Amino acid sequence: VRVAEYGNVKSQLGAINRKQTGSLAVRDLSNLIKPEDMVTSEHLVTLLSIVPKYSQKDWLSSYESLDTFVVPRSSKKLYEDNEYALYTVTLFAKVVDNFKVHAREKGFQIRDFEYSPEAQESRKQELEKLLQDQEVMRTSLLQWCYASYSEVFSSWMHFSAVRVFVESILRYGLPARFLSVVLAPSTKSEKKVRNILEGLCGNANSSYWRSEDDV
Repeated sequence: VRVAEYGNVKSQLGAINRKQTGSLAVRDLSNLIKPEDMVTSEHLVTLLSIVPKYSQKDWLSSYESLDTFVVPRSSKKLYEDNEYALYTVTLFAKVVDNFKVHAREKGFQIRDFEYSPEAQESRKQELEKLLQDQEVMRTSLLQWCYASYSEVFSSWMHFSAVRVFVESILRYGLPARFLSVVLAPSTKSEKKVRNILEGLCGNANSSYWRSEDDV
């Protein structure tokens, strides 16, 4: 449950980061837009156009003629990444839909965007909260893992000891005249120890001392 909760927050942050760092075609544009870039009145509206880098000249020469009632020389480049450039264009609200259709036919993408300082602040607070939640959940998960590991390891050793005892009774019978020991060779010496035990036990039981790879 803790891993799932942590993974959920991490995936949400990943989605936000992709919006912040992805191409202009998909990323969040709010941190690239200033209030003075947007013109909004009773009749006028400013649209944001995503223009492929190789088509910038085509955009500048054609945007005024994509539809009627486009404000001349209103387009301004705000940002540019490796693939696209972000341009504004101001026009009358009544021709917005037709302008979008004609822009799409020319290969320009019009991104829907409404400038809202309140929405920007809300997104910023959401990001800060997710970062805090991620750190809290990560710390909690690590502490839980540290505490649980010792308990799990102790239980595992207990079951291993019980298994050794039970299987020894089944193998050698009663009364219990055998010695159970734990060997802890270094990694380099493990194969050598297995070979010695294999030799001591004879061919009949030698398979018990071979490594999984050898078997």
